[in-house]
Amino acid sequence: MKSPVFVILACIFPLLFSGCVSKATYQRKADQADVLASSIEGLETDYQSLLRVNGDLVTYNDELDKKLEESRQQNAALQDDLVRARADLDRMDSILSARNAEAGAAMTQMRQDIDRLETANRELTQELEQEKIAREARLAQLKSTYDKLVDNMEEEISRGEITISELQGKLTVNMVERILFDSGKADIKKNGLAVLKRVGDVLKEASDKDIRVEGHTDNVPISSRLKDVFPSNWELSTARATNVVRFLQKDVGISGSALAACGYGEFRPVADNATAEGRAQNRRIQIVLVPKEGQLPQ
Repeated sequence: MKSPVFVILACIFPLLFSGCVSKATYQRKADQADVLASSIEGLETDYQSLLRVNGDLVTYNDELDKKLEESRQQNAALQDDLVRARADLDRMDSILSARNAEAGAAMTQMRQDIDRLETANRELTQELEQEKIAREARLAQLKSTYDKLVDNMEEEISRGEITISELQGKLTVNMVERILFDSGKADIKKNGLAVLKRVGDVLKEASDKDIRVEGHTDNVPISSRLKDVFPSNWELSTARATNVVRFLQKDVGISGSALAACGYGEFRPVADNATAEGRAQNRRIQIVLVPKEGQLPQ
């Protein structure tokens, strides 16, 4: 490609040398030619500069094209990532929706369980309160029975023939042998019947209790003359307890369903059998008020 400067000179020189001109005209034309040459030189410089700029622009444009292609590739990769991300998001939404449904069902079940437990707790609290009231009533009745027994048996208590104790809702009347029986016998003495009647009249009022009559002996073996009647202390203690129970039912009027008789022989002593005093304490009848069968202990 020819330089624009040469094209311009090719057009001007023929004009300068065509025909005959005056010196002044020639000089003017020469000056104009110099100006034009100078202008042409400047234009050539500008043209070269523009060529360099154009080359730079082409290079820059190529780089831009390259970066554009890279950007397009990156954008395509990002689009693929976006598609995968949206698919993952859809799956997560589906999973979370399912879990939210499960969580909602679990929460509903939990609320129902809490409501049921609160209802059960209220009912239990009411039952406990009612049981507390009933227990206090039973304890009050037991104390009343204890007080009446102490009042009625004051004379026997002072002589040490009867002891009355109340522990953890259980009332026990302990009667030594001599007040009810002769030695080695199971029949209740006349005076013993009167004492037992007074005790029974008080115990009969404790309708919410069962009455257990326990026979106890010392560890002295049954004498040979009584072996035919009472082979051991088991039989003697049981016979005595049974006779007391029979009297409480027939003569005092306590229901047989509330009475029980048992003999422990010498196997539950309360004192040392090595002394006469200890053996006397071990030979006894104990009348124990206990909770009715199926009723919780007080």
